[in-house]
Amino acid sequence: MGRKEKDRRRIEDVRLEILQAAKKLFLKEGFEATSIRKIAAQIELSPTTIYLYYKDKNDIAYTLHKEGFKILGEQFSVLRHVESGFERLKAMGRIYLDFAIHNTDFYQLMFIMKEPMDFISGKDSCEWEEGEIAFGALQQTVLACKAEGYFKGLNENSVALNIWALVHGLCSLKLQGHLDHVASAHLNVSADRNVLEEAFETLVLMLDKIK
Repeated sequence: MGRKEKDRRRIEDVRLEILQAAKKLFLKEGFEATSIRKIAAQIELSPTTIYLYYKDKNDIAYTLHKEGFKILGEQFSVLRHVESGFERLKAMGRIYLDFAIHNTDFYQLMFIMKEPMDFISGKDSCEWEEGEIAFGALQQTVLACKAEGYFKGLNENSVALNIWALVHGLCSLKLQGHLDHVASAHLNVSADRNVLEEAFETLVLMLDKIK
């Protein structure tokens, strides 16, 4: 391995270390309480070194935000071969649920924390290709559903937005503990039942009737 390749790998390794440390601190201590100095101390670097890679902590949060959407978009991309729009829509929902449960740290940064979106809003040009690709996949899937007779008379963009909002709501309630609490305390649902899965199945049945 040549010197340039070693340097390139070292730069990438440091970049990943910064992102991992920042992600843990953002979620543990909150965005406001996390400073560049704290991130640097976490991985035994100087704050000056952090600034060689990222402009500020908003830039770091934005980068993590994009990384998360890239992962989600790649998972959605494997469904392109599914011909049935409605079957693809169901599969996308399951991927989204699985992503939220098994990538909670990224999910919080992507859909709960407001700082990455504040950073995007403050940019002169909106550079959010990864997020647009992920939502675009949902829009195209809804269009395929409409071609199959679903969602007649409804605007496809509004349908896509509402479906995302509903699935996101289920995931957020699950992650915060509210979904299981309400199911147990007010609906007499036993603790061994998968409330998130059952709620999603009910949503699918509701969407299936919109023809």
